[in-house]
Amino acid sequence: MQKRKLGINGLEVSAVGLGCWGMSAGYGIAPNKKEMIVLIRKAVENGITFFDTAEEYGPFTNEELVGEALAPFKGKVIIATKFGFAPSKTNSSRWSELNSRPEHIRNVAEASLKRLKVDAIDLFYQHRVDLNVPIEDVAGTVKDLIQEGKVKHFGLSEAGASTIRKAHAVQPVTALQSEYSLWSRQPEKEILSTLENLGIGFVPFSPLGRGFLTGEINENTIFESADFRNNLPRFSKPAIKANQSFVDLLRRIAKRKNATPAQISLAWLMAQKPWIVPIPGTTKLNRLVENIGATSIKLSPEELSEIEISALQIKLIGERYAEIDLKMTNC
Repeated sequence: MQKRKLGINGLEVSAVGLGCWGMSAGYGIAPNKKEMIVLIRKAVENGITFFDTAEEYGPFTNEELVGEALAPFKGKVIIATKFGFAPSKTNSSRWSELNSRPEHIRNVAEASLKRLKVDAIDLFYQHRVDLNVPIEDVAGTVKDLIQEGKVKHFGLSEAGASTIRKAHAVQPVTALQSEYSLWSRQPEKEILSTLENLGIGFVPFSPLGRGFLTGEINENTIFESADFRNNLPRFSKPAIKANQSFVDLLRRIAKRKNATPAQISLAWLMAQKPWIVPIPGTTKLNRLVENIGATSIKLSPEELSEIEISALQIKLIGERYAEIDLKMTNC
């Protein structure tokens, strides 16, 4: 497995990581825990050293899963987790409240350390920007945790360029995590140049378009009732049908490279910058192996140009989130 460094702060990880959210929530009924532990350990055996989780995933159960699965590999892997959400004041079963107050960050850190079974959190992201708390206070709190040895690196998620600069001035940001793929290219407008100027790594989540860019989803696909994609505008039947042009493009390149659409999607992302590390999620071993295989695919300048020109001619249909959730991105 190739390695990559997330920015200039020295955090080296496998070229592709593993997003673990879907192992506990999000896509319907959670898979069997024992099977997911086996899958995570298979990822390590196949060279993956970078694992992504969060307190909010489950909530709590995903950190517990990741902590148990990776306990035998202590010191050999990098675990990223997140703070910034809390149960809704009106419905405790929904984690829809933002909370990045310093005392809350500290409480989350202590609890996450226990669930992950580690002495220090490798990478601690603010899950979403909390406009009620100055980002300087957030960065300052994480800086204190780093000085205390409880956290190693500071990260942000779905933050805008101005927020990134303000946070970085207080405590250097190692990585930004935001959605980025062939059909979600908002980071290209301002974020990528900001990260490059500051020496910050980039961790794209949903690099396979929440499964769409694998080519396994069409307008006849029926998701489980609890699958959150049922509520995403981009996964309405008309949008899925209209956006198949992205998959057709990937299939064309994949056939030429003896690869899959998913592998071309990941290879395209990694070709954008050497400090980009996508974290595709999966609950299946064959998909894990497929995603890892993307690291050996090299797209030529001509192929990258072909993808770029073709993609720009496709009209994307549907927002990636419902309007209320979009308000929490790029703050």
